[in-house]
Amino acid sequence: MAVQRGLFAPRRGDVVLASAPKCGTTWLKALAFATMARGAHPPAHDAAHPLLRLNPHDCVPFMEKLFAEGWGSRVDALPSPRLMATHMHHALLPASIAANPDCCKIVYICRDPKDMVVSMCHFGRRMQPSLSFLDVLEPACDGSGLSGPILDHVLGYWNASKASPETVLFLRSEHMLRDPAGGTRKLAQFIGQPFSEDEEAAGVVTDIVTLCSFEKMRNLDVNRPAGSSSASPVGVVLEGTFANDSYFRRGEAGDWANHMAPEMAGRLDAVMEEKLRGSGLSCSRES
Repeated sequence: MAVQRGLFAPRRGDVVLASAPKCGTTWLKALAFATMARGAHPPAHDAAHPLLRLNPHDCVPFMEKLFAEGWGSRVDALPSPRLMATHMHHALLPASIAANPDCCKIVYICRDPKDMVVSMCHFGRRMQPSLSFLDVLEPACDGSGLSGPILDHVLGYWNASKASPETVLFLRSEHMLRDPAGGTRKLAQFIGQPFSEDEEAAGVVTDIVTLCSFEKMRNLDVNRPAGSSSASPVGVVLEGTFANDSYFRRGEAGDWANHMAPEMAGRLDAVMEEKLRGSGLSCSRES
C-alpha cells in the first residue's frame, strides 16, 4: 500500500487516531475533531459545525483509504495541524512516522474485545445478514480477521505508548465512557492544545462532550439511515458503502453480556489472558 511505501510525509502537529475496527473509532474522531477545530468551529455556537452536517468519518479521513484510492495529494493538501485516522497495526505504520517522532502524535483507543466482536457482528450483518457471532469470534481468537490478530494490534500500540509516552497516547473506550470530559482534556493536553482557564470556565469541554455524545450524533439527519459513508478502509477491501447509522448502535460498554454465550466469552477471555500476560495491560471492562 502506498501509505506504507514511504509516500506519507509527516508534518509537525500531525495527529493520527489509531484503532482496530469497532473499538470507538467514530466517537474518537468526533471528539478529536471538535477539540482541534474548536477555534474555527465553537462546539456550542456554530449552527454550521461540520459535525452537525457530516459524519465523523467524513471529517477525519482514513490514511489507507486516501492512499489506496490514489488521493495522496489530498493528504498533502490538508491544512496543518492535520488530523487523520488508521486501522493499521503499529508495525505497519509508515516508516516516516517513526523516523519523525517530533512531527506526528498517535492516539490509540482500545476496547474490550468481547464488545468489539459483538459490534463487529452487528456491523457485518449489514452486508452479510447470515453472519453469526461464531463467524466473528473465531477470527478474533485465531487472528485470521481482516485486521489481523486483534490483540497484536492492541499490544503494538500499548508497547509503543510505554516506550514513547510523549508520542503515543493509549486510551480505553471504557474509561472514556465513564469520564468523557476527563478523557477529552487528556486528549487535548497530549496533542498540545490544552483547554485554557477561560475555555474551562466557559464550559467548552462540556460543549464538546455534548456535541459528540452518542445520542446527539445518532439523531442527526446525516447519521440516519439515508446518509452513507465509504470512509472505512474495510470498504476498500469489500468495495462497500456503509450507511451512516451503522456506526451508531449502542455506544456503551459491556453490551457483550446481552449477546454472547458465557462459553464464548470465556474462550475470548482465555485468549486475552494468555496473549496479554506480562504486558501490564488488561482489556477487561473492569480494568
